[in-house]
Amino acid sequence: MKAATKRTLTAAGWRIGSAREFLGLSDAEAALVQVKLVLTDALRRSRAARGISQIELAERMRSSQSRVAKIEAGDPSVSLDLIVRALIAAGATTRDIGRALARS
Repeated sequence: MKAATKRTLTAAGWRIGSAREFLGLSDAEAALVQVKLVLTDALRRSRAARGISQIELAERMRSSQSRVAKIEAGDPSVSLDLIVRALIAAGATTRDIGRALARS
């Protein structure tokens, strides 16, 4: 956010902070959220790069398209295990997953 925008909002009585502060997340919780975001982004990229639809990925996972959509949207009900399973089903290697995490 630009400094001028922050000043304007602050002058109007708004408090400026991060999502972490707003939600009261611990360091570990914030790190977990970041890992999930990185991996869901890697899934979308991997699937798109390979030309796989959500339906095709769902079939590979023996799941549903709506579940794949939830995974890619970062739905809180989605576990890390499911995200990694989806990545592997989309053709990502452990090296690909490691690179995605390293970029974060």
